[in-house]
Amino acid sequence: MATAVQKITLSPSRDIPFNKLVLSQSNIRRVKAGVSIEELAEDIVRRGLLQGLSVRPVFDQAGAETGMFEIPARGRRYRALELLVKQKRFAKTAPVPCIVRDSGIAEEDSLAENVQRAPLHPLDQFRAFLALREKGQSEEEIAAAFFVSVNVVKQRLKLASISPVLLDVYAEDDMTLDQLMAFTVSSDHERQEQVFERLKVSYDKQPYAIRRMLTEGAVRAADKRAQFIGVDAYLAAGGTVLRDLFQGDDGGWLQDVALVDQMVADKLKVESQTIAAEGWKWVEVAPGFPYGHAFGLRQLRGEIVALTAEEEATRDALRAEFDRLSDDYQDADELPDEVDERLSELETGLEAFETRPVVFDAAEIALAGAFISIGPDGQLRVERGYVRPEDELAVEPEANPANVSETERAMAAGSEDGIVTSAEPTAEPEEDDGLSPISDRLMTELTSHRTLGLRQALGERPDVAFLAALHVLALKTFYHYGSDSCLELDLKSVSFGTQAGLNDSASAEAIRARHESWAKALPNESADLWGALREWDGDSQAGLFAHIVSLSVNAVYEPWNRRPRAFAHADQLAQAVDLDMAAAGWKPSVDNYLSRVTKARILQAVAEAKGQRAADRIEHLKKGGMAKEAEMLLADTAWPPEPLRAPGKPALDTSEAEATPTGEQTPADGGETAMAECITSNDNDAADDAPPDVAAE
Repeated sequence: MATAVQKITLSPSRDIPFNKLVLSQSNIRRVKAGVSIEELAEDIVRRGLLQGLSVRPVFDQAGAETGMFEIPARGRRYRALELLVKQKRFAKTAPVPCIVRDSGIAEEDSLAENVQRAPLHPLDQFRAFLALREKGQSEEEIAAAFFVSVNVVKQRLKLASISPVLLDVYAEDDMTLDQLMAFTVSSDHERQEQVFERLKVSYDKQPYAIRRMLTEGAVRAADKRAQFIGVDAYLAAGGTVLRDLFQGDDGGWLQDVALVDQMVADKLKVESQTIAAEGWKWVEVAPGFPYGHAFGLRQLRGEIVALTAEEEATRDALRAEFDRLSDDYQDADELPDEVDERLSELETGLEAFETRPVVFDAAEIALAGAFISIGPDGQLRVERGYVRPEDELAVEPEANPANVSETERAMAAGSEDGIVTSAEPTAEPEEDDGLSPISDRLMTELTSHRTLGLRQALGERPDVAFLAALHVLALKTFYHYGSDSCLELDLKSVSFGTQAGLNDSASAEAIRARHESWAKALPNESADLWGALREWDGDSQAGLFAHIVSLSVNAVYEPWNRRPRAFAHADQLAQAVDLDMAAAGWKPSVDNYLSRVTKARILQAVAEAKGQRAADRIEHLKKGGMAKEAEMLLADTAWPPEPLRAPGKPALDTSEAEATPTGEQTPADGGETAMAECITSNDNDAADDAPPDVAAE
């Protein structure tokens, strides 16, 4: 005979006046979490009490009911109602729907009430928000109704752009919310599903990897091309931008690369027409030029447009206000926002007066040209006034050619000790009563003695020798008139070819700005340079000298020109200036390093920077995928390859990398050894210079 199933009986519900309710000490919730009491009270005003309270009768010592009821669970709702009573928005005696329990343990009721309550799934929240928006509510209204930020509502509604296939995967808990949110970068369902299929066979399923796959080939909004044309103009032209609402994306990714390139070309063409109208003989236009593109060309000096009286008054007023605010708040730990903003405005205004336009003579413009490109900040860069060697005007012969030309021919003949004499002495002039010119032979002999005298005297005067060296080097750097000096010092600068990105590097930008600053400080005419340099203080002279000498540094490896001693000196120089290439702005990327070395070197780089376990996680990937993953892993490190390290220093401080299983880090050799090993490896790895395998990881 089957046993009858005993049916349960639910606790009765009844309305109890609010003033008959008290909180129970059996409520287990002690830590505040979630929606505040104030927000819950406003929600009750808006929608009423959506759930009743669970209460138990209060008994006296004799076991008789007192007419009061305690609340072991949902005490936050009671406190919200209590707040409304204090605000006189809810009557003390108003009935409250309650479920009355008289069996079991009060603490158990409280625990079950909190533990068994499942939080709303984000997908359900998204669907609820979507339904409300479809019924006409704005994102702001939805946020206000549920006491969340507008950004949270936007993020949840952004899930509407995700393929239903992926939503189903997420609903089955086969994908994390962070992974799902990464797919919102693209609204192309087909593309999302393709990336998801790639993700299935990929070892790395982190959200950043999903974002990288979805944005492959796109142009970042921070790219100088995007800044040049403007994202708003790109959108107006029909372009699309991939955005990430869930983390910083620096403005997103411009998806239509062909449109970006076309808009860049069109805008550069318009700008170049304006520059060409100034009358330049030639104009070269490109999004970017290689570093050293103006090497060997003479740059016109031009005249800086002087300030008008009105402009000088404005500049003085800005300077006075800037100085006053700086003095008033010099002891303040933190500037008020309005003061900080005003100081920034004043600095910008004063900088505008420092960067005055330069005007050129019409005859010079007819000989010279201009380079037009995009600077790293996305602004138009115009480099005016460069004269090609073939466009230089013929130099007129100097006066008194009978003496000078013969002397120059004699000096050109040369001698072993550097003192020149005439190869074929000419006859002395016959005696006459008049004052005849000094013969070329005698002129050569006399000036030879003078040259030796100058050498001896200059060797005793380091200060003048320094000034003379600075003078001739400045002539050849800024004027291209080395013949204006009697010192036969020369300055060479290496040509870097057409390396991509070199001209936009942080170092190139700093050198360019420093060069322009010194050029503005020098006189326009080379004949005035000696006098100007003599008037400068020692620090200014030393600063210019350091800049000019720095332009002659050549530590470039050339396979046809082995220079081990020069590289050794480059190491010594790097130590002397405490060179840190990571601080100088160099970061390893797929283009500048990782795709151009072997897989073994990629793994070595990751192991040195992030630890052996990180390298092991990408070891199974093909080279293309490995290079991309390594770029992400190395992005926040200061790891440099051997040729960029200071000699004797490791790749990284060992505290920056995870410890390997043995607790050891791969040592990094310095000096010639590191360079030699790298060169040997490059020779051996030539087969790896082929395009990387970009098959599915």
